[in-house]
Amino acid sequence: MYTFSSKLKTISIVLIILGALGVGFGFWDSHKYQTEEDVKELLASESHGHGEAHATTDHAADMHHAEDAHHAEGDHAEEGHEMSHEEHVLHQIHNRPWAALYVGAFFFFMIALGALAFYAIQWAAQAGWSPVLFRVMEGITAYVLPGGLIVLAIAFFAGDHIFIWMDPDVVAHDELIQGKQGWLNKTGFFIRGLIFLGGWVLYRTFARKFSIAQDHAEANDKRNFKKTFRISAAFLVFYIYTESMMSWDWIMSVDPHWFSTLFGWYVFASMFVSGITVIALMTIYLKSKGHLEFVNDSHIHDLAKFMFGISIFWTYLWFSQFMLIWYSNIPEEVTYFVSRINDYKLPFFGMLVMNFIFPLLVLMNSDYKRVNWFVVMAGLVILFGHYIDVFNMIMPATVADRWFIGLPEIGAILLFAGLFLFVVLSALTKAPLLAKGNPFIKESEQFHY
Repeated sequence: MYTFSSKLKTISIVLIILGALGVGFGFWDSHKYQTEEDVKELLASESHGHGEAHATTDHAADMHHAEDAHHAEGDHAEEGHEMSHEEHVLHQIHNRPWAALYVGAFFFFMIALGALAFYAIQWAAQAGWSPVLFRVMEGITAYVLPGGLIVLAIAFFAGDHIFIWMDPDVVAHDELIQGKQGWLNKTGFFIRGLIFLGGWVLYRTFARKFSIAQDHAEANDKRNFKKTFRISAAFLVFYIYTESMMSWDWIMSVDPHWFSTLFGWYVFASMFVSGITVIALMTIYLKSKGHLEFVNDSHIHDLAKFMFGISIFWTYLWFSQFMLIWYSNIPEEVTYFVSRINDYKLPFFGMLVMNFIFPLLVLMNSDYKRVNWFVVMAGLVILFGHYIDVFNMIMPATVADRWFIGLPEIGAILLFAGLFLFVVLSALTKAPLLAKGNPFIKESEQFHY
């Protein structure tokens, strides 16, 4: 049985406190600017600090906002009313702490949801290599419920700071969003979110319940195993639909004028590889502390193979989405990538290096997949790369070119990292780390190649 040490509890709580302070500072700092005059002073000081090049960038950004009013929450252009550049900037400043909080919340939630999908796949496939890792997966998926509720709560309180279609004034003067109101409305958004979350948590609850019950069953009693197999197969059908709809609601609707038919798969690949990566990191950590003595290098090797393979799959989806939009060159579609390439060059291209080139070079060699520190190094880079991926999905639509990874962003990462660790490590203490009742457990313990 794993014991959650007081040292780790302290670290988790310290991370939560430091993160909360960073986020709180972000909100306080953003609300120092309440009027256009405050923003004019800010822009003047920035102009003095950065010279004419920055002023030119501001002018270009202002022209871009006038042409593409839906680009950010701060770009609410109503009929008969063109918002000034100062008004745009004021909205973007106020949006930033909400967006930073949302990015951090969704990133850690998607890790847990990706791990849940991987867990269900292992059950549905009746995989023989992975049952020794089931308790680790169950511990990580404990964050699905609190993580999902936090994402919905932030969306509720942030409102049009993140989702411009939640602003009635914008909807009243935007025919395209009006055409989507049957789907993009607050009532539908939160009802769907609760249905998605309810289904995911329901599966996780019963799968873990049956898995633990199987440990106490008689040797020839496989009823709980069969129950988990059946609900896992059914869950995967539910998951693939709801995950796609969730990605439309929680991520893609931040840019309500833009859509991609590949987006659900793209978000799935990101959460899937992030979840598998955390499973690998948590397994290596627990083994280094003397737990999981039944896990060997072959298990780590297989997890690293999934990290490598799904990174390639993510790249395939990213390129397919980007190439098709770039090649067709339809103005309503290309604006999504134009804004990111123009204003987010470093995170946009840096993400590709961390999510594709780095794992490709580091994890291609089979021997390296058995070296724990190599897998940890690759895993940390992959996780940071996918955080930047979520950052790129949210920030351009909310803060436009006024992005920065500062205290609000770092604070959100620390806050949710601390909460994630506390929930996951607490869940690991609730049951033995070996699912000894699983019919494939001997095969899994003896897994070598």
